[in-house]
Order: sequence, then C-alpha cells, then structure tokens
Amino acid sequence: MYTALTIAGSDSGGGAGIQADIKTMMAHHVYAMSAVTALTAQNTTGVTGIMEVTPSFLKEQLDCIFTDIRPDAVKTGMVSSSDLIRTIASSLKEYRAEKIVVDPVMVATSGARLIEESAVRTLEEELLPIASVITPNIPEAEVLSDLAIRDEDDMESAAEKIFKRFGCAVLLKGGHSLNDANDLLFTGQSATWYRGKKIDNPNTHGTGCTLSSAIAANLAKGLTLSEAVRQAKVYISGALAAMLDLGKGSGPMDHAFAIRGVYDGSDTSCGEVRHG
Repeated sequence: MYTALTIAGSDSGGGAGIQADIKTMMAHHVYAMSAVTALTAQNTTGVTGIMEVTPSFLKEQLDCIFTDIRPDAVKTGMVSSSDLIRTIASSLKEYRAEKIVVDPVMVATSGARLIEESAVRTLEEELLPIASVITPNIPEAEVLSDLAIRDEDDMESAAEKIFKRFGCAVLLKGGHSLNDANDLLFTGQSATWYRGKKIDNPNTHGTGCTLSSAIAANLAKGLTLSEAVRQAKVYISGALAAMLDLGKGSGPMDHAFAIRGVYDGSDTSCGEVRHG
C-alpha cells in the first residue's frame, strides 16, 4: 500500500485539517499518517481557539513517522508559527522527503486568521523552496506574489512570479468571486488550466485541505503532477456534488462519496456475525 503523511492542524469539527486529509487519503486507498501542528476548537461556524504543539513534540512525531513507515508523499497544511515551520522544513530535509505538497494555509473558510504575520516570511524562506507544488488560493497568492489578482491573466502572472521566486510548481486555485472553479498549474515548463464546473453547494469547509491531500495521495501512487491535479479535481467535485449538509455554517463535504461496500449500510446481505 502507498503511504502519505499530513502535517497539519486538527479540526474538531472534522471537515478540514488532518481529519479531512486522512479521510481523503483513505478514499484514495493510501495509508495516511499525521503529525499534528495544533489543536483547534472549531465547527462549521468558525474557529474559537488554537493550541499549538511544541516544536520538540512536532519533531518527535516526525521522527517516529520517518523512521518507521516512510511516506511516499507529504502534505503540509495549517502551521501557525515560525518555530513549527522551521521544525517541519528541517525534518523534511533531514529525511530527504519527496513529493511535498504545501497548502499555504493563512485564512480559514470562515475568515479566521490561521497563521501569525511573522510566520509568513518563515514559510516563504524555509518551506516553500523545498515544496514540489504549492496550492495557494487567490488571497494567499496575492500575498506570495505581491500582486493584485483580478482576472485569469493576473493569475498567470502571479503563478509565474511565485514559481520564479520559490522554484516550485504552483497550483493557483480560482474561486473567491474570480472564476468559479478554474485552477491554474504553472510548472515553469507549462501553464495548464483545469476548468471546473461550479457546483451550487454552500458547504465548502475543508476544500483546500481536501484538494491538496488528494494531490499528495495521487503523487504517492506515482501519478505525474498534472494527472495528480486532474484526478484531485475530479474527486473534490464528486465530494461537493454529494451535497452533504451538516452543521449551522459552511459544512463539510462527503469525503466518502465514492466508497461503497459492506460497511456503508447499503449491503445487508452479510447477516448476523456470531462469535465463539
């Protein structure tokens, strides 16, 4: 079985963070491992509290993972402080991690700030240069490129500038009232648009986490970056189209929409299981 590691914060509501990452990786039949950067108290209506782990404990988690079950791909998500970012970058270099997908999480879907201002520079200096691909949304790309993004031409300019600055491929996600579900992958050799169909579903909590985790899972299985992105887009569209409706705010997607079997409740033919 292929393996993948998520390094991210925990979402007590289950729709984003490591919970979404693990669900996504499992749906792709990839063994998921996690190193927790922070605990959050949150639900579909917002984040009420964040409690970081210490850098030494994060390092201990990473050591345990890489010295036992080595991940075929790594995804990073919410990391809110400079010390934790340095710990992650140092460990990934130490263990020569490959296929690193960085979701530069700065703001939650609910609008809550998830990273310290000082940590943005550390992210840019330490983590982005070792990434295989980063997956910023429009506001994050504006920070990383120092450009205003108003249309698709601006997206292409920003993606190219981010690539030249950090040396990693860029999947610049559309949305945010710009172009619905159209994303741009810039690798230096090519710029590829992935046109998506807008799905009228207000429950989009965890979409960024899910997309980056799906890309990591696909890379772990040996897919090219282009194909990994394409299949990840198909997966997230299916999860949204399942129209799961939970919670009082922006709810989660159905990560298990394509999983069917004896344990999903649809097959009652297995009958009663007796022990002893």
